[in-house]
Formats: sequence, structure tokens, C-alpha cells
Amino acid sequence: MTEQSLTLIEVEALARTAHEGQTDKAGRPYAEHLAAVAEGVRARGGTAEQQAAAWLHDAIEDDALSPDWLASAALPPHVKAMVLALTKRPGEPVEGYTARILATPGARLVKEADLAHNADPARLAVLDAPTRDRLSAKYAYVRSLLGIAAP
Repeated sequence: MTEQSLTLIEVEALARTAHEGQTDKAGRPYAEHLAAVAEGVRARGGTAEQQAAAWLHDAIEDDALSPDWLASAALPPHVKAMVLALTKRPGEPVEGYTARILATPGARLVKEADLAHNADPARLAVLDAPTRDRLSAKYAYVRSLLGIAAP
């Protein structure tokens, strides 16, 4: 990231603070998901900018940070573009959401890491069967729209 930009460590700290007190569907601290997605991006060869987007990928959608914060944040424009591409909008069809991800350089890899963690059998195992089945089907459909092979 550029000299004027937040460092990756600063982005991580900011994301952890913004999501403080939030939990995932399994009741785990939400920051664990963010860390897993950022690590998944790194392990897949992603850039520091993609890792920053991974830390922030749910911040707007989950109301942890505002769109105005993102607009004025000391982040490169392409990091902001990835975060916005990865932010699902209320009532938005999944096809439009995935098309936006595909149209935004770097965003697909972040979503791939996000889906990999969301669909982790160990995470899904703690959910009730109907929720597990619904989410598994949803993640498979999103992967198919993005051209990502099943894990």
C-alpha cells in the first residue's frame, strides 16, 4: 500500500475494533472470520491491498463502518473499490452482486477466501441442519456464479 495509506496492521486493528462484540452465526467472535479471510487471501497469493480488503470486506454491510468512513479513509482507491464490490446491498440479487465482484479487479480472490471460510465444514457443523443446508447451497451457487471450483 502507498506511503500515505493505512498499513495492513492498522487496517487489521481498525477492523477488529469496528467489529468488536459482533459474532458469526456460530457465536464466534467475528474478527476470527476476518482473520481467516485475510489469511486465505495471503495463502492464495493475494496482495497487501487484497488482504486489507479482506479485513474490511464486511465492515459496511455489517454497519461496523460507514460508507462515508470508507470514502475518506487513507486507503488506495482499488482497496475501496474491492470493499464496495464485496458489500452486498439490501435486496440485491446475488447475480448482480457477483457480477460486480467479477468486474472489480482483485475482489474475486477475496470473495473466494470468504466463501472458503464460510463453507468450512467445521464452521457449518455447529449450525442446525436446515441452516447448514441453506448456507451450503447458497455458497455453492455463489461459487458457480464466480467460476470458483468447489473446495
